[in-house]
Amino acid sequence: MSVTDIKIKDYTYSLPDSRIAKYPLEHRDESKLLVYDQGNIGQDVFKNVSQYIPERSLLVYNNTKVIYARLHFRKENNDATGQPGALIEVFLLEPEMPRDYEQMFQSKGRCSWVCMIGNLKKWREGITLSRTVRVGERDIVIKAERGEEKATGWVVSFTFADDVSFAEILEAMGELPIPPYLNRKSEESDKTTYQTVYSKIKGSVAAPTAGLHFTPEVLSDIDAHNIERQEVTLHVGAGTFRPVKSEEIGGHVMHQEYICVSKAVIERLIAHEGHAIAVGTTSVRTLESLYYIGCKILSNPNIEEEKLIVEQWEPYKDKASEEDISSVKALEAIADWLDRNGLTALHTSTKIIIVPGYQYHIVSRLITNFHQPQSTLLLLVSAFIGEDWRKVYEYALNNDFRFLSYGDSSILIPKMS
Repeated sequence: MSVTDIKIKDYTYSLPDSRIAKYPLEHRDESKLLVYDQGNIGQDVFKNVSQYIPERSLLVYNNTKVIYARLHFRKENNDATGQPGALIEVFLLEPEMPRDYEQMFQSKGRCSWVCMIGNLKKWREGITLSRTVRVGERDIVIKAERGEEKATGWVVSFTFADDVSFAEILEAMGELPIPPYLNRKSEESDKTTYQTVYSKIKGSVAAPTAGLHFTPEVLSDIDAHNIERQEVTLHVGAGTFRPVKSEEIGGHVMHQEYICVSKAVIERLIAHEGHAIAVGTTSVRTLESLYYIGCKILSNPNIEEEKLIVEQWEPYKDKASEEDISSVKALEAIADWLDRNGLTALHTSTKIIIVPGYQYHIVSRLITNFHQPQSTLLLLVSAFIGEDWRKVYEYALNNDFRFLSYGDSSILIPKMS
């Protein structure tokens, strides 16, 4: 059976709403930690996570920062009722112009994003929306114009004062996009609790939630246990909340997400024989994408950067050729390519989907939260520990673990092959 024939109904479980954590614990590192160790299951407290990570191993986490991606505009009402105009929600997905995230947030006067639009039928083409926001000591007018439709959303162009950055605009009018399954509006506390303590690179519309359990004390304890820490960047897109609606996984389309990995991190991965412990599924997708990027470079040493994007089903197309390419060899190819092109970091995107049948190349252990039924993230976990995912989730449900973004976590140590 082809991996695309996997039926999503086979990856479900009953998740009562009462088990979904609506808020985090007061102390992040006091959350429960399920320990799956080669078939055996137990539990601990997250602050003890270093006990399950071998000394001199490499821990990799995602340093992305959630942006205030949800913007609201009120359409002008031209009738005589006096009622306010329709509320239009503009949800930022990815930069359009400029495409570079850092340049985007520094943009002044004008920029454009690919967006999801709520209440789209009320925003006809040619109508400009506007809103006045307070930036510092000034009132700034920001205008939004709807442009062309793309595969993932609509292009929306924003204009505002040419001495104000778009980062300042978002700070003034944007809302933090907490997950829809929390069934509540974002609150002031979410601005802190829905960010990891090591978040630094702006760009995500959802947090890499496995990292929400870390505290400065936990990081210090990891260092004290002689465990190396390195950072990568994957900007999480709204696709992370997108349910699988097709009966077979082959009908599901993954969103493209931006990744950045420095040459220094590539070199540390090579020094650790091409293996790492991943914090969260976003780190998994970044690390495993590196393997296929290295394979592309080995087959075409002069490949251009825009052709390094990892396509959704790429890992499943030519598995025979992978037998001769180790993770170290793939990573060395990336390091050499960066040197030849005078680059200090790899900037590209990935659409990779990891489902049962996938062979992991770089990730040896995984720290992750508990994911929604029938989700691509649950498929990723199943690909990592096999059918034992059912035992893990049954244990979590029977032992009062809290689920999803603000819930508890697990460390998964797969059986030796």
